[in-house]
Amino acid sequence: MAEKLTEDFFHRDALEVAPDLVGKVLVRQQEDGTVIRERIAETEAYRGEEDKGCHASKGRTKRTELLYGESGVIYVYLCYGMHWLMNVITGEDGQPQGVLLRAGTVHDGPAKLTKYLGVDGSFNGERICGDPRIWIEDDGFRPEIKTAPRVGIDYAGDYWRDIPWRFIAKE
Repeated sequence: MAEKLTEDFFHRDALEVAPDLVGKVLVRQQEDGTVIRERIAETEAYRGEEDKGCHASKGRTKRTELLYGESGVIYVYLCYGMHWLMNVITGEDGQPQGVLLRAGTVHDGPAKLTKYLGVDGSFNGERICGDPRIWIEDDGFRPEIKTAPRVGIDYAGDYWRDIPWRFIAKE
């Protein structure tokens, strides 16, 4: 029997949460009551103002304020003006960090995943553990995980781009 993740799950460092999310099931209840699910296959950790790949690397702004807040909050942003990407805030208040839900087992990219699930800016600031439209379940599945450099953050410089903070289910 699958169980919904609780806020305690997210109240840990992003480098603990990110690999632990791989294999969990992202669940979306649509407006018509239809429920769709996709297993999380890939995540990326973003951790602190020192992380040049993290949106908080330039400090607190209106856009990044959620990153400094409570763990378990959804952080959705528009990428390239057209793709919604979904993160979940982790860690302690005041320490900006989060985990990007990078891919599912079927939808292999963060934009494809959010498009399939119908995630948009209206989810920004909602609680992943309390929103009736979206949540994450643990059905006990534990895949083997490999690490890799993060993707799409060349602007962060070689060190922060190449750090192995992407977590991928082995096939």
